[in-house]
Amino acid sequence: MAFEGLADKLSAAFKRLKSKGKLSEPDIKEAMREIRLALLEADVNYKVAKEFTAKVSERAVGQDVMESLTPAQMVVKIVNEELTALMGSDAARLATASTPPTVIMLCGLQGAGKTTHGGKLALMLKKQGHRPLLVAADIYRPAAIKQLQVVGEKAGVPVFEQGTEKPVKICRAAVKHAKDYGNDIVLIDTAGRLQIDEVLMDELKEIKAAVQPQEILLVVDAMTGQEAVNVSKTFDDLLEITGVILTKLDGDTRGGAALSVRSVTGKPIKFVGVGEKQEDLEVFHPDRMASRILGMGDVLTLIEEAQSKIDQKEAEKLSKKMLENKLDFNDLLAQFQQVKKMGPLKNVLSKFPGMDKQLKDVDIDDRIMDRTAAIILSMTKEEREKPALINPSRKRRIAAGSGMKVEDVNRLLKQLDQMQKMMKQMGGKSMKRRMRMPF
Repeated sequence: MAFEGLADKLSAAFKRLKSKGKLSEPDIKEAMREIRLALLEADVNYKVAKEFTAKVSERAVGQDVMESLTPAQMVVKIVNEELTALMGSDAARLATASTPPTVIMLCGLQGAGKTTHGGKLALMLKKQGHRPLLVAADIYRPAAIKQLQVVGEKAGVPVFEQGTEKPVKICRAAVKHAKDYGNDIVLIDTAGRLQIDEVLMDELKEIKAAVQPQEILLVVDAMTGQEAVNVSKTFDDLLEITGVILTKLDGDTRGGAALSVRSVTGKPIKFVGVGEKQEDLEVFHPDRMASRILGMGDVLTLIEEAQSKIDQKEAEKLSKKMLENKLDFNDLLAQFQQVKKMGPLKNVLSKFPGMDKQLKDVDIDDRIMDRTAAIILSMTKEEREKPALINPSRKRRIAAGSGMKVEDVNRLLKQLDQMQKMMKQMGGKSMKRRMRMPF
């Protein structure tokens, strides 16, 4: 996960501060040195790291902090606020045209994930009730048009293409097509290069002049660290980008790009790619990212994911059955299927406060749910609804059918029994008070 190394080093610095009780200026100075080194190791721009620690230090040696009963906590609070400010304070919204369609240019170097993230953004906008149109304006890279068509088909979004016609003409025709057919957003997948060159920038400038986009979003790979910031700065200088999509933020990246882009370019990170699935695109919230870096979790994002990916009717149905203490194996199976929609279990759990550190060295095997589902699917409809029917001979049949052991079947039966007993103990009005489903 991104920021793991930075989070660990910041946590160690704060732990040493907490052991001090009262803080002195030398204590703050030493902590800031550690934080600056941690930021530099995370590939944060040197100037950004220096300015950040100077701001934190200035606030941390103030009278309110030095005389506080919990000065270390005050320092953590200041770091959290300054991290949030560094990344832009508030989530940046997409600009919209006064008269549809809104035109969004996607640009970037080859390999950054421009085409796939164009599809992800199109899917996100479609779920919000928009009618996006993807435009194949990369006529140079082999199979680029076909790749966009595949991405568009998966997202259920139409793709406009005119083969190897000049990109400027394609983009003009696409905007006209969107007006004629009621597409309110046009997403242009422009050509990339292995490096920034005059030919690439001239073409992008021509497209910009021709369609006058409301947004020019630069797609950069977070794995490239400081190079991603340099690319952002160059594109911004030559093209005046409006924002950044940072890809592969779920990978083993040090996170320096996320912490530096806003400060260096003055342009916000608007979206982040957090996985390989088409749904794995998130709006970038600086405050939530700061909380995750400091090990405070990201419950708001978790709730939003649950709301978007978990079936509301199924959740209400399960809630009712839990209140009535009528849980059976069909309910457990349905829950496994819902949870799997939210992505790897470790990623889901890591968004709870404090869990990221506990899970750091823990290997959570997502196949556990698959194996449990296999046991349930090996039961008859009657056995799932009435687990009490499952006798020793049925257990052996279920184990054989699922490729598991009888002990595994027994363990699952015991787990359901314990859940039912817990529901019964919590029952009635007490249960209703405690049941507060976030989705």
